Amino acid sequence: MYKPYSPEWNRKRYLKEAIDSYFNDYIEVDVIYADLMDILHERSEGAYADFQRTTDLEAKLHRD
Repeated sequence: MYKPYSPEWNRKRYLKEAIDSYFNDYIEVDVIYADLMDILHERSEGAYADFQRTTDLEAKLHRD
């Protein structure tokens, strides 16, 4: 169990609230899955874009 109002406690609370919202609205499991995959994909794409910018900058710094 996490200490109340700690970052871990808040993170778990937010996740629980999101899951409860899906279940309370009787959202199909396939929709929950698709939403999770979309979120993960968006996160991955953003991380890749950051990586690409960093790689491009490193390459330019090594050339100059």
